[in-house]
Amino acid sequence: MNIFAATYPKLRERRRYLSRGQTMTEYALIMAAIAVVVFVTYNTMGNDINSVVNGINVDLSSAS
Repeated sequence: MNIFAATYPKLRERRRYLSRGQTMTEYALIMAAIAVVVFVTYNTMGNDINSVVNGINVDLSSAS
């Protein structure tokens, strides 16, 4: 019983340490996935978005 009582707190602390590192890795993977989606979306729709913004700019310039 004494061995279990001495070992359990160490194992619990190690588990906390390992789960903290795992969480940071998961956040990094999520951030990388978001960056890839934004990059692909911009490459796909970049010219369309640019033309819409330019059109709005022209409309606002001619309105004043």
